Amino acid sequence: MNRFLKLAIVGLVASCGGGGNYKAPRNLENACMLASERPAYMRAMKQTERRWGVPVHVQMATIHQESKFIGDARTPHRYALGIIPMGRQSSAYGYSQALDNTWDDYRKETGNRRARRDNIRDATDFMGWYMDGTARRLGVSKQDAASQYLAYHEGRSGFANGSHRGKPWLMTVAGKVQARSELYRMQLASCR
Repeated sequence: MNRFLKLAIVGLVASCGGGGNYKAPRNLENACMLASERPAYMRAMKQTERRWGVPVHVQMATIHQESKFIGDARTPHRYALGIIPMGRQSSAYGYSQALDNTWDDYRKETGNRRARRDNIRDATDFMGWYMDGTARRLGVSKQDAASQYLAYHEGRSGFANGSHRGKPWLMTVAGKVQARSELYRMQLASCR
């Protein structure tokens, strides 16, 4: 086989199998339409619910808040003097917006060393792992989307210390996560 034909085959294979579909689903307001457009998301969340006991609607509401279901989501850049780039606000990345250190802890504890934050199965499994740990260590119900979100956002120690109470904006966001979780729960109960 000549060199050019080999190169063409490699190029063709690379173009077919590249990255995932990181764009957000078309309708984030309707859990049934979201599940129908992205059945792999629903399979991943149901698997996480079976493994960790975190309801699908709680996962969906948290992912909506964290990344709007964008697989390669990152935090915004920071700028000095409004123009000099200084890196990102944090290392949060992917569907779950997991931080580097927390993601590393998840991979070590679960043995899932090849897990990627831009893979929906890995991201939902991470979320289930984290929320299960929050339930076990802090007694936060896995059904309580608002409190689970606050512990997820602030970290378990921050939540236990009440760091969220001094952040009215965060309490508002947690209320929105709770409301969206309830909306998703009702929608999921009515769709096939």
